[in-house]
Amino acid sequence: MTVTTPHLAVLEQAVRRFDAQAAHIEQWGRRLACVLESGGRLLACGNGGSAEQAQHLTAELVGRYEDERPPYAAIPLHADLPALTAIIDDYGPQEMFARQVRAHGRPGDVFIGLCTSGESRNVIAAAEAAAELGMRTWALTGPGPNTLAGVCDDAVTVDAPRTATVQEIHLAAIHMLCASVDAVVCRPGRTAGEDMAS
Repeated sequence: MTVTTPHLAVLEQAVRRFDAQAAHIEQWGRRLACVLESGGRLLACGNGGSAEQAQHLTAELVGRYEDERPPYAAIPLHADLPALTAIIDDYGPQEMFARQVRAHGRPGDVFIGLCTSGESRNVIAAAEAAAELGMRTWALTGPGPNTLAGVCDDAVTVDAPRTATVQEIHLAAIHMLCASVDAVVCRPGRTAGEDMAS
């Protein structure tokens, strides 16, 4: 079947390029599963459509993706509107996520920053705050290199020319990440912490 719609043709090309990063996302999922099972938490943030996707990710972890499993601690940093508006008013927009990271993050927790450009100052500041706390920091961005990817411990970048396409690939990456978490924690006969070293 040949895709003739321009939007879908661009998406198809991006999906084919992104397939090479599937193993990277699965590795994230294994590590995240171990952190969550050991009582750690995930903090996620982004702006606009990336904020929605950060919340999509945390909702899948607090609720469930496909398989039945325990709920996990996952917080979307844009969702607490009273705190967000107070922080912006008192400290400015660049601190809107970073201050929440300092409040909720603990050493060993995971931070994921989603940003199509990789240049959003508030997400970069949050990643830097997470690193200062001893959290593991991951970036999910558009084309690299970019600043957010550079300040994080690890990054998955999407080689696509349009913001909409990057966001569509990010949603697929979120589902792949959740599937990888489920594959670890729902595996029959597995004991908690078994995959910590992977």
